[in-house]
Amino acid sequence: MSVADEIKSALVAAFSPQLVEVHDDSEAHRGHAGFQEGGESHFNLVISGEPFKGMSRVARHRAIHSAIGTDIIGRIHALSIEIR
Repeated sequence: MSVADEIKSALVAAFSPQLVEVHDDSEAHRGHAGFQEGGESHFNLVISGEPFKGMSRVARHRAIHSAIGTDIIGRIHALSIEIR
């Protein structure tokens, strides 16, 4: 299972979002810090769902990081998050 699939599975299990898209953007960071040959180091996340309503931006980001878990977070370099 790819890291993108692991991230998506964790978020679906935790939040049952209406929308979740995880894009591996690693190739765009070739030559930059944290780039890993073969990708799976830089990700863009778009997510939307009821659980995020009423939460501050910081609380939403913390909830997402917690749902993804330290194992996955420890294997990636960057995660861009857009919450709709």
